[in-house]
Formats: sequence, structure tokens, C-alpha cells
Amino acid sequence: MPSSSAPPPPTSPSTPPPTPAPDRPSGRRLPGGPVLQDSVTAAIAAAFFEELAATGYARLSLEAVAKRAGAGKAAIYRRWASKLEMTVDLVTAVAVDASGPADTGTLRGDVLAFLTEVDAALRQPLPARIIPDLIAEGHRTPELAEALFTAVRDTRRGKAVELLERAVDRGELPADVDRGLALDLLAGPLYWRLAVVHTPTAPDHLDRLTDKLIAAFRA
Repeated sequence: MPSSSAPPPPTSPSTPPPTPAPDRPSGRRLPGGPVLQDSVTAAIAAAFFEELAATGYARLSLEAVAKRAGAGKAAIYRRWASKLEMTVDLVTAVAVDASGPADTGTLRGDVLAFLTEVDAALRQPLPARIIPDLIAEGHRTPELAEALFTAVRDTRRGKAVELLERAVDRGELPADVDRGLALDLLAGPLYWRLAVVHTPTAPDHLDRLTDKLIAAFRA
């Protein structure tokens, strides 16, 4: 986010994995173990994000998640061995499954589309509460930070760099553009405004920010 040491926001943890339709296979079997029902997994995932937003990572308990999901605690332990494993797995799934930056055919269109996606994610209630908490918790829990940075930040930044490479291929950015700095600038200002200082934005904010970012990329 604001720096290369913070993971970018998941696109939308308020939207849990969909519950499978009843006419499709709805479970998977652990090696030598029971079938894990996808509908239960989806309910647990939704409950996890709601509980994480309500209490924060430090106070989150697997018992509370199970109660909110209407499932037994054993159902959680059949899927994840710990709170840390559960958090990394579910947050990663949401962030990594998100589509890459849209290819609009122009650098300006791509940047604006990217910012619009980030803006929409940060304005949703669950991401707005979850993301700052996980970043703060990462400073207290190195294992969480390392896992999320590797699984979420690196993957999301890998997708975002495609936006820059397309612009280079089109001749809109020089081949030697500072990709690391550009990626920091791409999400940092918007994240700071919406998630840190909670400052309202004017209707044309994303358009003006897009133009400023492109000018910075080319500087």
C-alpha cells in the first residue's frame, strides 16, 4: 500500500466465496478424511470476515467464527489448523482471485480503472476495517506479515506491474520507468486518503489523481 512493505487491499472481502448450487458436487475429501462441504466452508469464510471486521485479528477467536457461521469449532479445525492459517488462506484467496488490472487500451484508462477498483474496495465496510487492522497486526505478528506479504502483496503487485508493462509496450512509458516506485504511487495516495485519514473525495478526484500519477511515472 503506501509502501512496498504493506500488502495491497483485497478487492472485496465482503463478498465471500459463493455457495455451490445444489445440483453440483458440493464438497472435497481430505486425504484419508471426511468430505468438506463447500457450503460450510463458504459460511465459515463469510463469518470469518465479519468477525475480523468486528473484533480485529488480535481478539478474533475461532469459537466466535464458528458460532457466527452456525457451525461447530471442529468444522474449522478440519479446514485450518490455526487462526493464523485461516486468516492467511482466506485473505489470500480473496486477494489473489481478483482479476488483474483492466486493459482499456491506454495508460490513462488502465490507471483510472485500477484506481476505481481500489476506491470501490476501500469504501466497502469490511475492507475498510480489515485492511488497516491486518497491516497493524503484521508489525506485532511477524508470521502473519510474512505470509500475507508473500501471498497477497507480491501476487497483487505482480498483477499491477502488467499495467506498466502494457504502457511500455504501447510507447506510453519509457522502458526504464521505475516500476517499483510507480507501483507504490499507484495505490499509496488513494489508500492514505480513504483508509488512513478518511478524507472525503470530490467527484473528479480519481480523474485528477490519474493525471498526477501518469505525470509522475513519466518524470
